[in-house]
Amino acid sequence: MAGNNGKEIRVAGTGRVLIAPVNTAAPANASGDWDKTKWTDLGYTTTDGIKFNKKDKIDPVDTWQSVSPARFIYSDRDLTVKFQLLQLNKATLAFFMGGGEVKAGTTTPPSTLAEPEIKEFTYELANSPAPDERALGIEFTDGGSVYRFVVPRGQVTETEEIGLTRTGAVKLGVTFTALAMNDTAPLASFRMKELATSYS
Repeated sequence: MAGNNGKEIRVAGTGRVLIAPVNTAAPANASGDWDKTKWTDLGYTTTDGIKFNKKDKIDPVDTWQSVSPARFIYSDRDLTVKFQLLQLNKATLAFFMGGGEVKAGTTTPPSTLAEPEIKEFTYELANSPAPDERALGIEFTDGGSVYRFVVPRGQVTETEEIGLTRTGAVKLGVTFTALAMNDTAPLASFRMKELATSYS
């Protein structure tokens, strides 16, 4: 029913970002758990949260007989997801840099019980870029309602500059662009589990 309904206002109070190999199955419904053996939670993001952008390119067909277009032709569709990661680890670094492997190096055992174990890791950025396609999952909750947005195939197409300062956290800002699986598969899916009181 159209009209004013405060129960239909959504606030993405808290959420998370997950990645997995291309076309990894998401939970069958909004109540199911993400498969932790396949989906990796990328951890904290900035308070800006997640920004979605769907942009369609529409070309008008102009005619001699009319000053208005006779019809429109859809020539392009871009679906992007933008966010900033706050944790720096093997998963987030490889995701931000465009793939590759973070290799474990030497491990230095503690000399005393009070000292921590020290592990070294190395990431080498390739001199020639290669496709790094992933599946992306976004989840947020609002009260007892759960919302999940899944892109079965896509890749990071833009990264923000990394600022290393004394007063701020390191931020890994990325733009993830959806890619088509095939001619009939959806570009993305949005699943919702809402309380019955959400509907009028």
